[in-house]
Amino acid sequence: MNILIISDNHGHWDQPILEQVNWADEVWHAGDWLNDSLKMEIDRLGKPLFSVYGNADGQDLRVHYDEFLVLERQGIRILMVHIAGKIGVYTTKVRERIAELKPDWLVCGHSHICKVQFDQRFHLMYLNPGACGLQGFHKVRTALRLVLEAGKPKTLEVVEWERKNL
Repeated sequence: MNILIISDNHGHWDQPILEQVNWADEVWHAGDWLNDSLKMEIDRLGKPLFSVYGNADGQDLRVHYDEFLVLERQGIRILMVHIAGKIGVYTTKVRERIAELKPDWLVCGHSHICKVQFDQRFHLMYLNPGACGLQGFHKVRTALRLVLEAGKPKTLEVVEWERKNL
């Protein structure tokens, strides 16, 4: 199973993002859409989309997405939220959800910093794809490409795109 993990597109999408969507069996978006233009393109390509809303998303998007999303893929429990906090510290709401759900993975966005790290304290894999949009301080746009096989990650790659204002 090929999974594209993206976040923080902030209303932006372009052909390089859609090429990665085409590669994926599923798209996971960790919030800060700002509008539904990328969602409409993902739908047009017929790709299943799983997402949460972000802090910059208005009510028009919050009615379609929840703050938290729980997924199960090949025996792996995934908790997704836009703002998680720092690895091992997390916000109170995220710590409560971790205690309740005991996820194997935590997928989040918000920081615009691509980071994958095992959290020893909470015994979970932290995955933040960074930002695939143009707004923010990041110098390179990023996403994560994950291949799952038999309940284990076979490959995990960082996708990078030049950040130039269009």
